[in-house]
Amino acid sequence: MNTPQSLPRVLADPLSYRPGPHPARQEPHKLARRLRRQVGQAIADYAMIEEGDKVMVCLSGGKDSYTLLDLLMQLQKKAPVRFELVAVNLDQKQPGFPAHVLPDYLRAIGVPYQILEQDTYSVVTRVVPEGKTMCSLCSRLRRGALYAHAQEAGFTKIALGHHRDDLVNTFFLNLFHHAKIAGMPPKLLSDDGRHVVIRPLAYVRESDIQAYAQARNFPIIPCDLCGSQENLQRRQVQKMLDAWERESPGRVETIARALSDVRPEKLGDARLFDFLSLGARQDATRIDAGAWQSGDLPDDHDSV
Repeated sequence: MNTPQSLPRVLADPLSYRPGPHPARQEPHKLARRLRRQVGQAIADYAMIEEGDKVMVCLSGGKDSYTLLDLLMQLQKKAPVRFELVAVNLDQKQPGFPAHVLPDYLRAIGVPYQILEQDTYSVVTRVVPEGKTMCSLCSRLRRGALYAHAQEAGFTKIALGHHRDDLVNTFFLNLFHHAKIAGMPPKLLSDDGRHVVIRPLAYVRESDIQAYAQARNFPIIPCDLCGSQENLQRRQVQKMLDAWERESPGRVETIARALSDVRPEKLGDARLFDFLSLGARQDATRIDAGAWQSGDLPDDHDSV
């Protein structure tokens, strides 16, 4: 991990890309151009950022959020609309957390930032039984704190660092464990209707983010709240997707594209498509499920 004294010179210039000594790494300039193009396309496709927006970029210290902030700063310079970026980090008071790293980095690149402090660590470790995954509760507490701050500070958009693989992974988690076709949308309105959440990395592969973060030498801060604990179900889904990608390269990309090409009439949700009226005769009596199951048909129903 980089200390304040060892922050690389490249961090002082968000637009500079210097290749590291890794023979398999993509040329940083080409990778950066592709990522900017993908992020710009996602922003345009979902109208994520508009004129005058004040965007809160949630920065955790991981590769995804660093990449998100870095690319948004680049796009901001030539964007067709004016918008403000503020990096926001929630210090959850984890023991040993290097609190100086993010402020030093953010000052070096010249982006406005805010550090929030809330001891969610004590809450999580007190509430969650030993050996159980802490990620879900930790995420809810973190989201609540960030939403509250966004409301108080007048942010119009909240930008999160979820990428394409996160969206696909969440789709299968919902499918396998919650019996529903749902995912992680590139743009959403919070449940209370107060916040618009955007995911500009929705088209970006995690492997590209990993390569980009290495090329940019971001000062990564690992999440040690629970000893780098991983959610078991999410890890299982990721192993499945990795196996599919090895056997059939491009399959995950195909699935990701499918999430943006939904055909309600080819599924079975009567709330999304009017199956009841499809092909129904105007003179026919509509019979409910109870009657079909019990055989108690209406008096005017003609027997066959």
